[in-house]
Order: sequence, then structure tokens, then C-alpha cells
Amino acid sequence: MSFKGRRVKNKPKNSEQGLAYLLLSPVLILVGGLILVPVLGTFITSFFRNVTFMPPAKFIGIRNYARIIKDPQFWQSLRFTVAFSAVAVALESILGMFYALVINEKFKFRGIMRAIVLIPWAIPTIVSARIWQLMYNYSYGLLNYVLVHFHLCTHPINWLGSPVSAFFSIVTADVWKTAPFMAILFLAGLQAIPQSLYEAARVDGASISQQFWRITLPLLKPIIVIALIFRTIDSLRIFDLIYVLTGGGPGGSTSSVSMYGFKSYILGDFGYGSTVSVITFLLIFVFTVIYLKVGNFSGGLKENER
Repeated sequence: MSFKGRRVKNKPKNSEQGLAYLLLSPVLILVGGLILVPVLGTFITSFFRNVTFMPPAKFIGIRNYARIIKDPQFWQSLRFTVAFSAVAVALESILGMFYALVINEKFKFRGIMRAIVLIPWAIPTIVSARIWQLMYNYSYGLLNYVLVHFHLCTHPINWLGSPVSAFFSIVTADVWKTAPFMAILFLAGLQAIPQSLYEAARVDGASISQQFWRITLPLLKPIIVIALIFRTIDSLRIFDLIYVLTGGGPGGSTSSVSMYGFKSYILGDFGYGSTVSVITFLLIFVFTVIYLKVGNFSGGLKENER
């Protein structure tokens, strides 16, 4: 009886799963056609010498990967990309948390303040990059005008003219643009935390810092991990901001991995450009797995199942 009962009980569940897969099939087919097929095509192309001025394409195995290992320009772009991602994502997370904590409080004109905070994120990246390019301009940029006018420095600064200053100029522009995105995610998490926890903590004499470290931060951990995944993926494949601000200069010091792959495509070397794209994908995959391990989502799921 128990065996039959279990079978009867599972029938509705199986039928619901079948219906769910049927309803999702158009989306799965669309995703497979628009995402999986191009990714697979890029991976296959990376094993070919596919150059526009040397037709036809020729299978060369892993020679493109061997070539990329010996390519100093690729390693330079990889170092820049990883360093940029580490610095930019860290600053965006700190600033985004600060924004979220401020606009989560109740005060007059809070709605207007929230809208103002989101303005940089709402501006298209190309537009914001052009704005910062004008501000960084050596001859008539706003930053140099303010510094010289108020006698904070005697000569204009070439913000994009040296590797170090160009690096931090790009980081500043990216943080200004993307910190509001982190603030949105953190704010959503803050509003989901029950206020009764803070009230109980205040009754127990907990300070504001203690409430943050022992209540806010632990409960925001899943949101923080998700936000870090999104921003790290974006920062590791950064292209448009650098393309407008520096074009990868000076001397290739600010060339990201995506920009380096783009240059290969522009030169018609699709095989090598595909190899760079595959390496970028693997880099993003590794960082995503690390974040998921740190977030311990699988462990949380197992505990919930128990």
C-alpha cells in the first residue's frame, strides 16, 4: 500500500515538472540559439587559423593557446584586467554599501535622494565615458581647471598620460558609474531585514557598529555575493569605458582582455581573437565559482532541505 501510495503521490509532481519543461522550452531554445551556439562556435574557432587574408581556415589544434601563453601583450592585458576588477569592485562595494545604508534611513526628501544616487547608473556607459574624458582633458578639462584655478597645483595634470594615473582615472570613472548599481542590490537586501532584529539589538545595548557587523552584514551575505558576481563579470569584460577614455594606452598599459581580443578581430585574426574570448570566459567562470564557494549557497540549500 505504501509503495502504491508513493507512486500515486509522485504522479502530479512529475506531470507538473513535464508541464514546466514544456512551457520553458521556447525560452531554452532561444537561449541555446543566441548564447550556447555562439559560445560553442567561438570555442571551435579557437582551434583554427582563421585569418581573413589567409583563407581557408585551417585546423591547428592548440597552437593559438600556445601562442597566447607566449604573448606578453596578452599577459599585460590580463594583469590590468584583474587589477582593475579587484580595485574597482572593492571600491564599488564599499561605496554602494554606504549609499544603501544612507538612503535606507528615513529622512526628508529620501525619494529624491534615491533618484539622485541612481543617476550615474542610468547614464549609458559611452556617454559617461565621454563626460569623464572631457573632465580629464589636459587643456580644458574641468579637473585641471579647478586644480589650477584654486592653486592646488601649478600645472595641469595629464590624467590619462601615464599608466598609473590612467589606471586610477578609469577606476574612478567606473566606480562613479557603477556604485549605484551595487547600492540598489544592497538596498533591496536591507529592506528585507526585519526591523525587530535591530529593535532587540538596541534593547540589548548593541551599538550601531555592532548591529552592522552582527546583523546587517551576515544577513546581507547572499546579496553581497550576488552583487559581487555581477560586477566582477562586468569588470572582467570591460571594454567600452576604456575604448573611449584611453583606447588601451598609454603603451597598451590599460588594454583589457576584451579590448585585446577586439583588436585581434579588427586585424582579421578570428582564430586568435576567439582564443582570447575563450580565456576571458574561463577567467569569469573561475571567479564565479570562487564567489559561489565563498557564498556557500550549496551548503545553505542542503541545510534548508534538512
